[in-house]
Amino acid sequence: MKKIEVIIRPERLEAVRAALENAGCAGLMISEIEGHGKQKGVVQQWRGEKYKVDLLPKVKIEAIVRDEEVERLIKAVIDNARTGEVGDGKIFISPIENVIRIRTGENGESAI
Repeated sequence: MKKIEVIIRPERLEAVRAALENAGCAGLMISEIEGHGKQKGVVQQWRGEKYKVDLLPKVKIEAIVRDEEVERLIKAVIDNARTGEVGDGKIFISPIENVIRIRTGENGESAI
């Protein structure tokens, strides 16, 4: 089992969420976050004044999936999140040791 964490632009959320569901992602968690990458924020202008925005709004999507689903879901994310501009986001993949469904006590992949 793997945990997929996806950081994307907020405006791409609905397209990515729909693509993940169509690709067979059974469940996911979505959080609104703020952060920056190598660019360290952006300089914006408002009423003639320039100011720096250090932390940009992003969306974090998390899903625990079976090993065989990982590549298909990553492709769905990339195809729907990519704009070609700086700040499109990142995908992190981590191994998951175990999953336990609290309601039934099921363990492992059957609890996903």
